[in-house]
Amino acid sequence: MSVRRNPGTDLRPDWFEGIRINTPAVERRAATLPVRRSLKKDWQAAWLLNAVRCIDLTTLAGDDTDDRVARLCAKAMQPVAPDLLKELGVEGLTTGAVCVYPTMVAAAKRALGNSGVPVASVATGFPAGLMPLDLRLAEIRYAVDQGADEIDIVITRAHVLQGNWAALYDEISAMREACGSSRMKAILATGDLKSFENVAKASHVAMQAGSDWIKTSTGKEGVNATLPVSLIMCRAIRDYQTQSGNAVGFKPAGGLRTAKDAISWQVLMKEELGTDWLRPDLFRIGASSLLGDIERQISHHVTGRYASAHRQAIA
Repeated sequence: MSVRRNPGTDLRPDWFEGIRINTPAVERRAATLPVRRSLKKDWQAAWLLNAVRCIDLTTLAGDDTDDRVARLCAKAMQPVAPDLLKELGVEGLTTGAVCVYPTMVAAAKRALGNSGVPVASVATGFPAGLMPLDLRLAEIRYAVDQGADEIDIVITRAHVLQGNWAALYDEISAMREACGSSRMKAILATGDLKSFENVAKASHVAMQAGSDWIKTSTGKEGVNATLPVSLIMCRAIRDYQTQSGNAVGFKPAGGLRTAKDAISWQVLMKEELGTDWLRPDLFRIGASSLLGDIERQISHHVTGRYASAHRQAIA
């Protein structure tokens, strides 16, 4: 089942200007999520395999090469060892996407071939976004021309800090238009936004401007994805769906490193947004190292032993 694109709305400040957030209550709720569900054996393995299909397997390094991207794409197409999947009765498992810089999109498309794994590209002056808007839009168009299926854009944080919602809306709307048929993820860089209220309001503006997913972080901020900030964004998604009738996806990025993290964020999605948000068309995890720990846990489930790191293909 494919979710239709978020068409956005006109800018509606009345939907979010009155938001007030009880920070201790948010933190208490978030603290309960990792312990609310005890998942063991086959249930745990199933949730971990689901996390794999929602991962945007990522390389965003200054020394990226075509060969490194090709290796990442090979891992995306076969994220868990075939013998382990055979024991679990699973076929055709891939990650949700591969995420690279615009100049690496063509290499990723070649490496992925007809696998069906989408290529996501960061753009708009990632990670800071402090470039003239026309250059950021040109970068989006370049990535789309190279074949990117999804574009992860970054916002101007100053618009949020100054409460200039019209400027933020206009900027994201222009980026959405530049994406054409490629789906857009709006990175809010929540670690830079200073308050939960700012996160909630920026989330609403990004969705009203047509973002298909809202994403916590670039992975380059001092603080990246956390359960409290993810809770705020998920409730904004729920409110926006109630107000507009449109479903928007969510992507936590940066800081998710363990299988336990993968389960905690899936519990958040199920409890706050429902089972539909456990599918890759509405939930992605931005990660580079997470997959290794998930595969290690799956290996333990199948064999009863933890595999040595050298036995797992590097993601």
